[in-house]
Order: sequence, then structure tokens, then C-alpha cells
Amino acid sequence: MTQKGNSAKNPAGTGPPQASITRRAFLKRMGLLGGGIIVYGALGDVAALARAPREGYIGAGVPIDFNAFLRIGADSRVTCFVGKIEMGQGPITSFAQMAAEALDVSYESVDMVMGDTGRCPWDAGTWGSLSTRFYGIFVKEAAAEAKGVLKALAAERLLCPMSRLSTKNGIVFDRDRPMSRVSYGELTRGNIIERHLETLPPPKPTSEYTISGKPYLRRDAMDKVTGRAKFTADMRLPGMRYARILRPPAHGARRIRVDTSGAEQMKDVQVLREGDMVAVLHPDPDGAAAALERISADYDVPDTGINDETIFQHLLEHAPAPAVASEAGSLDSGESSSQSIIEETYLNSYVAHAPMEPHAALAAVEDGKAKIWASTQTPFGVQQQVAQALGLPAEKVRIIAPFVGGGFGGKSASAQAVEAALLARRAGSPVMVVWTREEEFFFDTFRPAAVVKIRSGLNGAGRISLWDYQVYFAGKRGCENFYDIPHHREAVYGEWRIAPGIHPFAVGPWRAPAANTNVFARDLHMNIMAAKAGIDPLAFRLHHLSDDRMRGVLEAAARQFGWTPAKTPSGRGYGISCGIDAETYVAAMAEVAVDRKSGGIEVKRVVCAQDMGEVVNPQGATLQMEGCITMGLGYALSEEVHFRNGRLLDVNFDTYAIPRFSSLPAIETVIVPNPSIGPKGGGEPAIVCMGGVLATAVYDATGAVVRQLPMTPERVKEALKQAG
Repeated sequence: MTQKGNSAKNPAGTGPPQASITRRAFLKRMGLLGGGIIVYGALGDVAALARAPREGYIGAGVPIDFNAFLRIGADSRVTCFVGKIEMGQGPITSFAQMAAEALDVSYESVDMVMGDTGRCPWDAGTWGSLSTRFYGIFVKEAAAEAKGVLKALAAERLLCPMSRLSTKNGIVFDRDRPMSRVSYGELTRGNIIERHLETLPPPKPTSEYTISGKPYLRRDAMDKVTGRAKFTADMRLPGMRYARILRPPAHGARRIRVDTSGAEQMKDVQVLREGDMVAVLHPDPDGAAAALERISADYDVPDTGINDETIFQHLLEHAPAPAVASEAGSLDSGESSSQSIIEETYLNSYVAHAPMEPHAALAAVEDGKAKIWASTQTPFGVQQQVAQALGLPAEKVRIIAPFVGGGFGGKSASAQAVEAALLARRAGSPVMVVWTREEEFFFDTFRPAAVVKIRSGLNGAGRISLWDYQVYFAGKRGCENFYDIPHHREAVYGEWRIAPGIHPFAVGPWRAPAANTNVFARDLHMNIMAAKAGIDPLAFRLHHLSDDRMRGVLEAAARQFGWTPAKTPSGRGYGISCGIDAETYVAAMAEVAVDRKSGGIEVKRVVCAQDMGEVVNPQGATLQMEGCITMGLGYALSEEVHFRNGRLLDVNFDTYAIPRFSSLPAIETVIVPNPSIGPKGGGEPAIVCMGGVLATAVYDATGAVVRQLPMTPERVKEALKQAG
């Protein structure tokens, strides 16, 4: 069979050159040929998923013209291969639902293979709430094509036209002769059958769904609560050794001396040097830790003068020229038509991802091949990194991502996999690298500290006439205006992606990157404006909204919350926030109580409403909303990275406080039905509102404006003092 639709050229900067390969050769390379129907076809452009002109290559530059695979075996079981990984967000369940629905098979008959570069289609990584809304399209189209192929085979087998055939529960049958039927497994008979449909069958109407859209318990839930689920650190190989690596005391520190003699004298200890890396290996992790303590080293630590208090002025001083995210009208006209001007500055500190599972990788390098299990959100990206580090072709490197114990963007970078691979090659045995909690904090890519400046105006009718929004180093996401404001501009001074050397350590994506910062600043400022106008905060927002989806989630949240109009600050402690993330519209309301003496904030209740289009698994969507709200309490109230001259002062949970179950409020969620549009993102939207909803609630309770996240007791007391 000839290759279709792809040339051998490779877009600049998108990966290695692409070599011509047949579909059959590709399938053999990917290890899929084990009997059954292999379905492939032009199922869409992977560029839409990757947000880059990839032209659909997998792994080591293998060109293809399909984006998703399904294997239907002789036993009628369906295996669905996706490049996404499972880190708690639930695609292991929702992908199976989508495949089962489109194929007309039972949900229980679908097996999932995820995040394995040796078996799954290429994928940019699991981030941005893209799994369902982008990759899910490819899964459904692959399943629809598979069903079409099966019906074509059944027409030949049953000697009837395809127009008379229907499918149900993995069976193809003749509607005029119901007993004339054949199972999917009987059609495959264990053979490899290659078929391709030039035209995809029309999608099944959502009104006919029996699986997708229904609540399903997470299929990994029982394994995870019983401890049967295997994470990277649970993997074992014969002869494997545990590594501990010498680390600097501060970012920017330069090693000037190292003495490994103490470790070299220990039994069963292997001391390795790989470039600048110094590591000790031992058959058990405690032995490796003891050996590391026997190494002495001296470092030159620079005095940068930057700490968690001076960082904001540092950012403002190093801000690049702005990029305009959106604008309309004229700021000058907006200012001239304003009767009152409100100007504020908002800050947020660095925040760590703090996943339950630290970074881990197990690597085996032998006979010019590498096989690595890694806790990573980007297995194909790690494949390229490891291949480059080892000097191997990417197709000789296989990355397997088992269950990942939380990522939130922090496991997009996966340096531990490269470390394990280099050490395994040097040691001649499998090597496990598991970062300690201190290493996890030190090498985390933090949510960047950021500054937001807002200058706004109100006209005589109490409407917003001016909105001049400037965000520094958080990024664009979530800053675009969706209110009806005639004169506005949103300017972005430095995306976190393109600010090397500005931050004292690495920054990176953190669950809905930038949106948490931008929504917090916008909603707190909106409440200050509502107070100035003397209008209820909900009514103030609705007065400036013509977007039906945003009005829908605000009104749904208000109904569930039991919102009654009142000017803010009302003393009730009611907060409100809304935003758009991953094409999902979300609104939150909260009730808090503030202890004026201690500055402590008690969150009593949070209501969240979400319009995420077609919902594949309502239970999974609800769990994600609840998880976002829980995690959002952390960045809003307590999570903050303190540092000085590159030294991290928070490297464990004794000083870095995350939410505890004992402090959780009552959480209520509302999914606003909207099946008229396809599925949108569900893994991040609810978290974007938590800073804003709690800051506005504190303002409503006390009249105090807490301008910096997290809203620690000290900052609340200072804001109360300023408010009088």
C-alpha cells in the first residue's frame, strides 16, 4: 500500500527529517500487528492538536496520514491507542466511552493503551485541556471509520447491501433478516485486514448516544485506591540500581570543588560522572542516599539581591515591549468620557506544582536501544530529549508513561528521564531516578510571579467606559476582554515562555497558566468598580455582558448559590468570579468569613457553574471541577515560594502549605448543558476563578482589597489596616 498525502519534507524547527515509509512498515515498527483490523485514515490534521505545523509525524519523524489507531481483535475486544497520558484527569475513561459509542460496542470491551511512544500515535503532550476537545475528535473518527470497514466486510460475508446493515454491541446484522449477523471478532478472525475509507461515515447524533454523556466511574479508581496501580517508581527490572545525584544549594550556583572519596569507599556503591553530573548508585534507595551524604562539595553562590519581596520591581524593570492581546476603541476617548478613574496594581507570587508523585524515571539502555518508564506529561517530547542526549535515533528510544501522580504542567519538563538514561548507559545496568521532595521543589518549573496593572473608568451612567489592562510576565491566557466595553486594550508584557534570564529559576505552565493571575486581577477590579458605581457585583457584570454563554453560567451559579442583590462591600462575604478557559465558560460564587484579629479566611461554600459543551463523562467533569476548586484554594490562600539569591526556602510541605481536606468548604457544581457544540476543556477552567472569587468575597466581607496572592493572614491584616 502506498503512502498517501505526506511529503518527506519537514517544517523548519519541528523535528527530524521525515523518511518515506509504508503503512504496513509503520505498523510493524509501532508493534501493533498482532491480529485484528488495523484502522487508519486521514482523520484530521495533527497540527490542530499540536498547535504547530507538524504535518503529522510520529516519534522519530515517521510520516503518517492518520492520527488515531484502533485494533479490533479476534475476541471482539477493542484496543484504543492514544498518545495522551493519564495523570488523574480521566481520559482513560472518557476516551473509552467515545470509542465505544462510535463503534457500537460495550464500554467494558474497550482497552486503553496510553502514553507509549512505541505503540501510540504521536502527540504533543497532555496539557491545555486538549485531550477530549482535540484528540477525542480523532478517536471518534477512527472508531467511525472502523465501523464502516466492518460493515463493508459484513456486507461481503452476509451477502447483503451495506444500506441494510446496522451495528449493536459489537454485532453487524441485516435489519431485514435480524438473524443474519456476524460479530466484529468473527469478521477479523485473527487476520490483519487493511482497509481505508475515502469518506468518513456521518457522526452519530448525540441524541442517539447510550455511553458517551453518561456518568462512568473512573476505570482506574479501584486500582488507585487499593494500591494496585503502578506508577514509575513502582517499576522494577532485574539488576536495577537507584541513583542519587549531587545537587547545587541554589539556582545559579557554580561548583568549584567536589570530593567523592567517601562514597567510593562504601560497599556496593558506584560513583559516576557524566558531564557535570555526579551521581551515586546503589541496589537500594537508602544506600544511595547514604552514599550521597558522603560526598562533599563547595559552590560559589552569587548574590543576586532578588528575593520574594523584590521580585515584582525586578520584573517591571525588565519588562519587554508589550504585545496587544485584544483592543477596541480608543483609550484616550475612554478616559475623556469617564467621570471617575480607578487604578490598581495586583501581584501574585511564585507557586509550585507540588504533585503527590515526585519526578521519577527508570531507564534501561542496551544494544543501541533505550526503554524508559517516566512520570511525564510529554512522552514524545522526552523521547526526542533522550535520543539527543544518548546520540540515538528517536525510533530507538521508547518512552512509556505509566499512571502519573499529578502533573498540572510541572511534568511537561522531564529532566529525570534524561538523567536516568545517561546514568544507565554509563552504569551498564537499569537505573531508577526518583527525585526527593526537596529536589522536586528545587527543580520545579514554577508558576511565574507576575504583576497586573489596571486603569479603568466609569461614566455617569455607571458603565465601564475605559479598560486599560497590562499584565507583566504571567501571559496572555485569560486576559482577553469579554465584557461590553467600548474602549479597552489588553497588553501583555512578556509571556512566561519567552522570559529566559528574567526569573531567578525556571518557570513553566501551571494548571491554566496565566489565567489564574488574569482572572483574579480582573474580578477583584470589577468588584471595586461595582462598589464605586453603587451596583450589585452580579448585576454590574450582567449589565456589561451580551455573551449568552457567560450570562448562562453566571445565572446558573447565582441560582444554585441563592445570590440576592446587594451593594458591595455588604458584610456578607459573598464573592463572584467568571472566565473563559479551554473554550469552557465558568462562573464561581463563594461565601467566606474573615477573622479580623488573626487575618484568617474561612471558606464556607463554593458554587461553580460550567458550560463545557458536550459532556462525555459528567462524573469525570464533576470530579475535575471539584479538584480544581480544591487546588485553587491553595494558590489563593497559602501557596507561595519564598527564596533569596536563588536559594529556595520552601522545599517541603512543612512550610509550603497546600489545602487539607479538613479545611475544604462545601463544594457544589453545576454543569450547564450545551450539547449543540462539541466537547470543550474540563481539566482546568474551574481553577481560574478561585483567586478572584475569594478576593472578592474578602472585599465584600470587610471592604479590604488584598492585592497579592496568596491572601495570607498577614496580607489580610495589612489590607484591613489600609481599609480602616
